[in-house]
Order: sequence, then structure tokens, then C-alpha cells
Amino acid sequence: MENNTFPQYFNLTMFVSIGNYRYLAFVLCLLLYAFIIFSNLVIIVLISREKTLHEPMYIFIMCLSINSLYGSAGFFFRFLRDLLSDTNLISRTACFAQIYVIYTYASYELTLLGIMAYDRYVAICQPLNYHNKITSKAVSKLVAFAWIYPSFSIATCVYLSSRLPLCGNKIPKVFCANWPVVKLSCVSTVINNLVGMFVSISTVFLPLAFVMFTYIRIILICRKRSSEFKSKVVQNCLPHIVTFVNYSITVFCDVVLSRIDLEALNPFLAIILSLEFVVIPPMVNPLVYGLKLAEIRKCVLKVVRLQRCSATFCHSSAFLEEVCE
Repeated sequence: MENNTFPQYFNLTMFVSIGNYRYLAFVLCLLLYAFIIFSNLVIIVLISREKTLHEPMYIFIMCLSINSLYGSAGFFFRFLRDLLSDTNLISRTACFAQIYVIYTYASYELTLLGIMAYDRYVAICQPLNYHNKITSKAVSKLVAFAWIYPSFSIATCVYLSSRLPLCGNKIPKVFCANWPVVKLSCVSTVINNLVGMFVSISTVFLPLAFVMFTYIRIILICRKRSSEFKSKVVQNCLPHIVTFVNYSITVFCDVVLSRIDLEALNPFLAIILSLEFVVIPPMVNPLVYGLKLAEIRKCVLKVVRLQRCSATFCHSSAFLEEVCE
């Protein structure tokens, strides 16, 4: 009875739909993961080493890149392995660990975006009080809150799900997710639903509502200002807006997909839509911030020029040594 209600393995059924394309998918996903690691590491190293970027906004951007590495690692390591496996079974412990990592990644992302919106709101609407409110101590507290609260709230959800007796072990996804596991329950899930609703409101909907509130206030402030002021605001806020909209769309897609029968969709469409949630934001974020924010773009170009100068110098030195010999 215990083996039936608490299965030791879960079957990720969406891998069956990939079929003979799994090797091509493996190569493409491996290249994509390598790009995610490289691009986010560039952002992290630049901000940590360049003193001119040791400001609240860039610290928050660095936290986003760290979170992207965290979330993509929780997904890609297992996903790449499963692509080459004949049996797409994942152990119970590994499944709940993956749920925890992916859901905390999602919650961290939203809380960080909310904090970044607050930073932009104070900088634009209360510029004289910015350095009094957004101090290094305040930044540390905000980042700590962004990490600590989701860690405990998601842990509660995962714990409650792990205690449910289940009447099956099939998850119609390419990674473990909480709601498909809860739907397998043989008993009432009222407590899980109430706790899940509270966590969703506090870690998803409240940050989204707060971001929208801050930008409404910023728009109202900009209406009364000059065109030059508006252009500066757009330049500073555009990367955050793009990131926010991009992530909101991926979260919406994941929520919708968790409530419908994925097997009724085109298999490739279902897989692509389910991957948006864990692939698109880590890939897009460093591109958006690296290309749109002038300070980061300058630092990237500076490093590229230094590398070229170093290579030219080494080549010239080697040429002189050959001439002297």
C-alpha cells in the first residue's frame, strides 16, 4: 500500500513526444545552456569587479543573473540527462528537490523585480531622498528578504505535497512541478490549495501588482516633466519593463498550462510552452541589461578593447622577439 500511495519514482511523460528528435534537442539545449551560463557570468563578473557599477540597481541586476544560474541549473542538469535516457523516471526525492529549486527560482525572480521597481520609483519620484532610503544596508535587507521569504514559503508547499498519498506517478511535463503532483493525490488537497493560494498571492501577485503600481506612479510623474526627463526615464526603466513583461508572460503560460490537459495539445507546442518558464528569462535578462543599460554596455566594450589590445601587444612582442633573434 505504501509503495502505491508514495511512489518512489515519477514518470515525466512529455519526453515520449520528443522521440527521435531527442539528440538534436540535446545539442541545441546544451548550446543554449552554455550561452545562459556565459552571458550571466559576464554580468556577474562585470558588476562585482567594476567599482562604478557598485550601485543598488546593478546589485539587483547581479542578483537576477545569480538567480538565473540557480534556476537554469535546477532544470538543465536533469533535462539534458533525461533527453538521452530511454526511461524518463525521476526519483521521488529528486523530483521534489527540482520542484523546490524551480519554484524558488520563480519566486526570487518576482520579488527581485518588485524590489527593482521600488528602486526605480524612489530614484524617479523621490530623487532627493534616494540616497537616504536606498542605502547599502537597505539593499542588503531587501535582497535578504527576496531570498529568505520565498525559501520558507515554497518549502512549506513542497513539504505538504510530499506528504500526500498519490494514486499515480505520471507527470505530463519535462520537469517536476507542484500542481501536477497535487492532482495525483488520493485524498483532499484543501490545505495544499489554501497554502498554495497564499504563497501565490504573496510571491507572485503582490510583486506583480506592486510593479504595476510603481510604473503607474512613474508615468503620472513623467506627464508633468520635460521631454529630456522622459527620455532618461525610458532609458533607465526600459530594461526592467522588458524583463517584467517577459517574465509575466512566461509565468502566465506556465499557470495556464498547469490547468489544461497538455496531452491534448500538439506535443512540440506543449513542450516549447512548458520550457518558456525556465529557459526564456535566464537567456533574455543578460541580453536586455547588457545591451540596454549604458554603463554595463560601456564596461563590456571596455573589456573587449582591453582583450584586443592585449592580444595585439602579445602578437607585437612575439614579432619583435623573432626579429631580434
